[in-house]
Amino acid sequence: MRNVDLHHGASSDVGLVRKVNEDSFLVAPPVFVVADGMGGHSGGDVASQMVVEEFQRLAEHYDPARGAEQVADTFARAQARIVDYGNAHRALSPGWHAGTTAVVAVLVDDNGVTKWLLANLGDSRIYRITEGRLEQISVDHSVVQELVDSGEITVAEAAVHPERHVITRALGSPEGIDPDFFLLPLASVERLLLCSDGVTGMIEDEEIETILESVPDPRDAADALVAAAVAAGGRDNATAVVVDVVGLVKDASYDSQRQLESLESKLGGRE
Repeated sequence: MRNVDLHHGASSDVGLVRKVNEDSFLVAPPVFVVADGMGGHSGGDVASQMVVEEFQRLAEHYDPARGAEQVADTFARAQARIVDYGNAHRALSPGWHAGTTAVVAVLVDDNGVTKWLLANLGDSRIYRITEGRLEQISVDHSVVQELVDSGEITVAEAAVHPERHVITRALGSPEGIDPDFFLLPLASVERLLLCSDGVTGMIEDEEIETILESVPDPRDAADALVAAAVAAGGRDNATAVVVDVVGLVKDASYDSQRQLESLESKLGGRE
């Protein structure tokens, strides 16, 4: 696989309402993940962390020629862990629930050509910036998205619909998982955004596009997106991972080691 230089940034905040940050993220190039847990403390936060742990294991022995297969297997392992965890807790507390959304981006080798493989479960999102334009790649697995797709409500109505937070697919679901996959040419993605709905539920796509277009460093862009979501009300945990495809061109102003140390500090602070 072609050696691709990726610059990246990540940020997460508990917000102004929730007491626990149930979001988790992973930056382990070429593997990137955002997971938004559901079920409260010791439920959603544990479920999202299980997803990150499984994808961290994938990153340690990742084979880009088998990317799709390995991502699917990693989803399956995370699903099994979360279901077992939930079953054990429900035996003691009926009605207890643990689940999580997940959005994943990995580089894969598609017959000698490097491409992005993207995957999602739930209503966390993946966007790309290409030629100055923001485009949502993932499709929400949610009740309101189904209503929009069927023409029953508009996108504007979906934003304020009482069931806008009800998702139809998630890790931890006893019905099993069915992630969507997207394969994109490397050159079609200048900047990639993975984020929880604590970002997209608080700020409009236009503001997301403005931030991603106006803030050149991905570390600052991730921080700015989360800060904007919190400033808009912070009703949910907000997490953003921003990835720039730099190719073989090195940006001397970008300190990869400092970025990794910064991420370790953020992760340690969140735990």
